[in-house]
Amino acid sequence: MANLKQARQTLNSRLGELGARVDEIEQDLRSPGSADFEEHATEIEGNEVLEGLEGSALREIAQIRAALRRIDDGSYGDCVTCGDEIDERRLEAVPHTPQCFKCASG
Repeated sequence: MANLKQARQTLNSRLGELGARVDEIEQDLRSPGSADFEEHATEIEGNEVLEGLEGSALREIAQIRAALRRIDDGSYGDCVTCGDEIDERRLEAVPHTPQCFKCASG
C-alpha cells in the first residue's frame, strides 16, 4: 500500500500549485481587453487557450480532491473500477489516479 502521508503531502502540494495557476488565469481573463481590433482578436485567441488550461487545471483539482477523499476513507490505492490494488509505481507517477493501469488503458 502507498505511503499515505507522502501521497497526501504530494497531492496537497499539487493542489496548491493548481489553485495558484487557476487564480492567475482568472486574473488574466478578467483583465480589460485592447481597444485595437487586431490586438483584441489576438487576445480572444489567447483567452481561448487560457480557458482550456483553466479547464484542465480544474479537472485535475477535482481528481486530486477525490484522491484525498479516498485517503480519508481508506480506499486510496484501490482501483475504483475493478477494486484491485493500483501498482505503487503508477501511484508515484500519477498520485491522483483512481484506476489501475489495466482499467485506465481499456
